[in-house]
Amino acid sequence: MTDTAIERLSELRGNDLADLCDAAEAAIVAGGGFGWLTPPRRDVMEAYWRGNLLVPGRTVFVGRLDGVIAGAAQVNRPRASAESQSFAVNVSTFFLAPWARGHGLAPGMLEACEELARREAYTVLNLDVRSTQERAIQIFEESGYVRWGTHPKYVRVAGEYLEGYFYTKNL
Repeated sequence: MTDTAIERLSELRGNDLADLCDAAEAAIVAGGGFGWLTPPRRDVMEAYWRGNLLVPGRTVFVGRLDGVIAGAAQVNRPRASAESQSFAVNVSTFFLAPWARGHGLAPGMLEACEELARREAYTVLNLDVRSTQERAIQIFEESGYVRWGTHPKYVRVAGEYLEGYFYTKNL
């Protein structure tokens, strides 16, 4: 039986950093990365994850498969100076390594983001995604997110522009 868990990551322990980097790299190579098209050098990836845990207003959730980090999602709260947007949070850096798909981790991480937002009295959750990330889009739509916009030149991959979709959910 496979053991799965979703947890808030507040510090890196044991193999967490290596697992997180490995999962992110696998997702990037499979085309489901979160901005990178090719995996960066390992030291860059490690610095990225260490830094994310230090950013005020950011919470990182991870999905574990048999104790190994297999994916992540981040909740980003609005800046203190963005008073008019203080009701909404954004989910970013949402990914799952291909080898961990099919165990409910991606929907579980998304639900953890929503639960945190509700506990903190946010009323709207926003996210965006590349049009080619079909499984992520399916998860968002099955979870009640509404697509409100399309950006025709959201990203450029291999010299070609791809659309991006913007989603929102009232909590």
